[in-house]
Amino acid sequence: MGVHAEPHPLHEPLAGGSRGATVSVEPLVAGHAEWPRAMMVSPGGRLLTARLLRMILTGRDAVKVPCPAFLVRHPSAGPVLVDTGLHPSVGTDPKENFGALGARFGNLTLAQGEDAPSQLRQRGLEPGEIPIVVMTHLHLDHASAISEFPGSTFVVSETEWQAAAHGPSPALNGYRRAHFDYAFDYRTVDFLRGNVDSYASFGRTFDLFGDGSIRLAYTPGHSAGHMSVVCRLSDHDFVIGGDCFYVTGQLDGSEPGPPRPQDSHNLRRSLQELRLFHRQFPDAVITPGHDPDFYAALAARYE
Repeated sequence: MGVHAEPHPLHEPLAGGSRGATVSVEPLVAGHAEWPRAMMVSPGGRLLTARLLRMILTGRDAVKVPCPAFLVRHPSAGPVLVDTGLHPSVGTDPKENFGALGARFGNLTLAQGEDAPSQLRQRGLEPGEIPIVVMTHLHLDHASAISEFPGSTFVVSETEWQAAAHGPSPALNGYRRAHFDYAFDYRTVDFLRGNVDSYASFGRTFDLFGDGSIRLAYTPGHSAGHMSVVCRLSDHDFVIGGDCFYVTGQLDGSEPGPPRPQDSHNLRRSLQELRLFHRQFPDAVITPGHDPDFYAALAARYE
């Protein structure tokens, strides 16, 4: 059974844009998970699924990885959150939010004050003051804290919403519908409709505020309707890559790809768009999904 929440299509840019606007980006590490590195970088070989399952069950080669979110400050539209990180309850009882299996296999940790709402308060923002939350996709580790932003408008791709809310086997595909089955203001972007254009190497993008400051790039493959977010800083772009690639070496090709994407063909195409962008604009920051070394080295703010 699908969810009861009903989204509304987003065909036009949201209000609040201003000509020539640039934004700032503040990366947040909103909790950690622990899983085998082979879940992110494929070891290849035969019987891969069985080997991965054994690693998960035994905790072999486990790596502690960040669950990121991003605060994007727009000069006229206000603050925008990209993904939500882990729910505050994960700090005391992960099973409450992730369920018993999700908590067991994710080995989740969340330090006091590390959840996204707490980090926003540390920056002088209440969760109720975040007008827009963009979801790269709706997997558990990205959508866990959606419930903490009841006054926000959530933007997600139409394809991702359909897969997460109404597709088969949600748990096996990385979704926990309880995370987003709320009567919230969900807006879905259909990348096959009008008002979708290319930007640099990205074939399909949606200009969120109509001013070029935040573009949603359609990068499916990791999940059915995954999006990346291209933010225009003062002299270069900051690209939130979501889970198009997990670790930095997968962007430059020095590491193998992930073992079990939702759609291998689409993921290769999406990753190629990111690689071409990186070659065209070497000064741009492009974030991986869960690389602990990358996030340890990030600055507190980019503008």
